[in-house]
Amino acid sequence: MKPPLKNEIRKPSKTLAGVTPIAVMCKPRKCKHGTCLYCPSLNVPQSYTPKSPPVLRALRLNYDSYSQVISRLNAFKAMNHPTSKIELIIMGGNFLEYSLSYQYEFVIGIYNALNEFDNKNKTDSDVNNINNKKINSGERGKKGNKQLLILKRELENAKKLNEKAKHRCVALCIETRPDTINNRMIKRLLEFGCTRVELGVQCLDDKIYKFVNRGHLVEQVVVATTKLKNSGFKIGYHMMLGLPLSNVVKDYKMFVRLFSDENFKPDQLKIYPCQVIKGAGLEKLFKKGKYKPYSQEQIERLLEKIMLIVPNYCRIMRIMREIPPDYLTAGILRIDLRRDFESALKSSKLRGKIKEIRFREIGFAVRDALKINKKLSLKITKYNASNGKEYFLEIVNKDNILFGLLRLRINENKTAIIREVHVYGQALDIGKVGKGIGQHSGLGKQLLSMAEKIVKKEGINGLKIISGVGVRKYYEKLGYKIDENGYMVKRLK
Repeated sequence: MKPPLKNEIRKPSKTLAGVTPIAVMCKPRKCKHGTCLYCPSLNVPQSYTPKSPPVLRALRLNYDSYSQVISRLNAFKAMNHPTSKIELIIMGGNFLEYSLSYQYEFVIGIYNALNEFDNKNKTDSDVNNINNKKINSGERGKKGNKQLLILKRELENAKKLNEKAKHRCVALCIETRPDTINNRMIKRLLEFGCTRVELGVQCLDDKIYKFVNRGHLVEQVVVATTKLKNSGFKIGYHMMLGLPLSNVVKDYKMFVRLFSDENFKPDQLKIYPCQVIKGAGLEKLFKKGKYKPYSQEQIERLLEKIMLIVPNYCRIMRIMREIPPDYLTAGILRIDLRRDFESALKSSKLRGKIKEIRFREIGFAVRDALKINKKLSLKITKYNASNGKEYFLEIVNKDNILFGLLRLRINENKTAIIREVHVYGQALDIGKVGKGIGQHSGLGKQLLSMAEKIVKKEGINGLKIISGVGVRKYYEKLGYKIDENGYMVKRLK
C-alpha cells in the first residue's frame, strides 16, 4: 500500500456529504421503561456492546463530551479532513432522560471543545477530564435552580463563541424516544442548538411494541413527528427489519406506509436488521427456537424493494449496526453490507429508479469517477405531511445527481419554516472558495431565494430557519436575525 501523499485526504467518504461528522456518546444508564427484548444489558450505553467503536472511544475518555470532540477533531486533522463545519450527534440512549445538569454540562462540553481546539497543543491525554474539572469548579457547584441558571448562561456564552469559532457546529442531532417529545423538551432542544432529532421508532405496530417491551405506541410516534416538524426539526427514524411477530411482507408494507401515510414521511432513515445479541432477552427466544433472524439473502431482497420506494426527499443514513461478531448469537454479520449492496445496485438496471438522497449525492458521484453533467436545474416536490405542507427543493442535473437541497414547511397556522439547507460535495472549510459546482458556489443562496418566493406566494410575510449555531452568521448576511428561541427570522416584503 502506498503511503498517503502530503495533504491527501484519507478515508474521503467521511466528509463527502459536505460536513465533518462527530459522534459523542453519553455515559451508560438504564432506560426508564425497562429493556427492549432485542437490546443487550452490558454495562455500556443501551443497544451498544463494549467493543462497538464509538463505545471504545468514549470509554477511553471517560464518556466526557469535551474529550470525545477533541479526540475526533485530532483524528480528522490527522487524515487531512476540513474541520470548520462540524455535524454533531449525541448517541448512547435517550439523552433527554438524563438529569438536567448532565444534559447541559454535556452540551456545553461539546461547544467548549469546538471553541478551544487549536490543533497544536491539545492531545487526547491533555484534554481528558479537563471538562470535568470545569464542571466541578466555581459557580457550577451550586445546587438546584441557581446551578441550572448558571449552566444555561454558560451554554449561551459557548454558543455565542461558536458562531465565529474556527470549528463551528453547523448541525446538532440528538437521539431520543417518541414518547419523550413534548413542548418542554422541544424548547430544551432549541436551547441546545439542536437541528435534527432521530427517533427510535423501530416499527409501526403496537402489538410488536408490546411484545418487545418498547414502552410506547404508534400514536406517540405520530405526535412526536408532528410536534418536531412544526418546530422546524429534521426528522430521522430508526427502523428495524425482522422484529419478532413480523416478516418480510409485513416489513415491506411498513415502509410503504412510512411514505404514503401523512402521519410519518421522515426525512432520514437508519435501517437495522434485527440481530440476536448476547445478553438480550431475544437470545432466549432464539435458543428455544421461537425466533429466527432474516438471512442475508432475505435482507438484500427486502432492502432492494425498500430502496425503490424511498422518495427523493428521504436520505438513508445507515444500514446495519456495528455489532462485533463475538457479541452476536445469530443474525447477519456483514457490517459493510450497504457498500456491496449499493455497488451492485449502481451497476444494475435499477440505478436510475432509485431516488433516495445519499445514492444521488454529488460527492459520491465524484468519488465513483462518474461523468457529471454540470448543467443544473431546480426541482420542487410538494407533499403533505404531519398536518403541514412540505416543499422539497433540490438542485440536480439531468442524471438526477443531487447538488443541494432545502426543506420548507408551511404549518397549519400559516407559518413558514425552513427545516434544512444543505449543499453537498466534499466539505470545504469556511471561507474557502469552492472549485466548480458544489460547496461555496452560491447554490445555498439560490435555494433560499426560491424558498422566500414560495413563502410570499403562499401569502405569508415572514420566514424562519432552524439553524445550527455555526451557520447563524451566514444567514445574518442574507438579512436574517436571531429571535428569542434561536431561530433565524426574516420579514419578507
